[in-house]
Amino acid sequence: MPDSQSYVIVGAGLAGASAARTLREEGFTGPIQLIGAEAHRPYIRPPLSKDYLSGSSDRDSVYVDPKDWYAEHDVDLLLGTSVARIDAPRQLIHTAAGEAIAYNKLLLATGSSSRRLSIPGADLDGVRYLRTLDDSDTLRPLLAGGSLRLILIGSGWIGMEVAATARTLGNDVTILERDPIPLANALGDELGQMFADLHEQNGVILRRSVSVDSVLGQDGRATAVKLTSGEVIPADLILVGIGATPNIELADSAGLTIDNGVSVDASLRTSDPAIYAAGDVANAYHPVAKLRLRSEHWANALNGGKAAARSMLGQKVSFDDIPYFYTDQFDVGMEYSGFGPLTRGADVVYRGDRAGREFIAFWVAGEKVVAGMNVNVWDVNEAVQGIIRRGNQVDRARLTDADVPLESL
Repeated sequence: MPDSQSYVIVGAGLAGASAARTLREEGFTGPIQLIGAEAHRPYIRPPLSKDYLSGSSDRDSVYVDPKDWYAEHDVDLLLGTSVARIDAPRQLIHTAAGEAIAYNKLLLATGSSSRRLSIPGADLDGVRYLRTLDDSDTLRPLLAGGSLRLILIGSGWIGMEVAATARTLGNDVTILERDPIPLANALGDELGQMFADLHEQNGVILRRSVSVDSVLGQDGRATAVKLTSGEVIPADLILVGIGATPNIELADSAGLTIDNGVSVDASLRTSDPAIYAAGDVANAYHPVAKLRLRSEHWANALNGGKAAARSMLGQKVSFDDIPYFYTDQFDVGMEYSGFGPLTRGADVVYRGDRAGREFIAFWVAGEKVVAGMNVNVWDVNEAVQGIIRRGNQVDRARLTDADVPLESL
């Protein structure tokens, strides 16, 4: 690829930053413009609900690269810059300020946005979301004092992590969840119940099978949540965690194929040969699972950005990383690898001490392991991913026997 070509990356998050770094590491010396709507240089999101939010780590810990890296590697970092639309036929992007920027190759790493609460009172002051570094900076001092009545609407990963962080800091925490068991959609009832028990044992009030009617307030500030049952729960702070939606607007303006995100092949190429997509926004064909996957976890952003960069350079790429994420809540640390859609209807089998919360869970479908989760058991994730990737039929007795090496399965 001639170095005179200009590469533009829209989205200065982990996927975009990983792509820029990989382009330089692979020897590309042409112009790279990394465009971000936020004022901050690229950062990672997991600490925003965990150690950074709790105050146990500082601001420098969240950034992908040191401040000077971009200038030192001749990456033009354009922060606080919103892109309004893409003119794909002319290979131009148009910023909200009216600037036109030409590209030979374009990577969309636009991520996703918090799904907004659409009930009366949702716009009151004191109703918060956690998606950005600014969001975490706002919440951090509020939770630090340990005297708040915090209500979390939704019990996904972000909500459960914030609940654990806030409760550890001494706040009164109530989770409102419309389903009977939190995280059941991701993990199933048994393992979702494990996390429910964990939170309740640590003093979190978990209200299940409830629906929120409205947010009540006084003088423009939220003071309580009203349930559809009529019950009113007082609050000093309300955090909404009801999922995220991919930021597809720019892709749509370019006429790209949209299907639960930007549709890309295993090389992260869109329906336009000059445009690629990676990270939360990309719905990519996975060659191992043989289906399309869109992942909002940091490992996908990190490794997808790298793969997209190599693909942009004309290298043969098949992005086949096993999806991975982790969580830390109270005294439980967990790593999960695998294909969520393939776990529907799968059997869950265990190796280790379930009661003591030190075990590995395997999702077995068609006598093959399609996902695995290690809970307070470490240095096994690579082996778990190897079992999934090999796709061998497994002997369940050997799978659950802690004396059988994982590498032999």
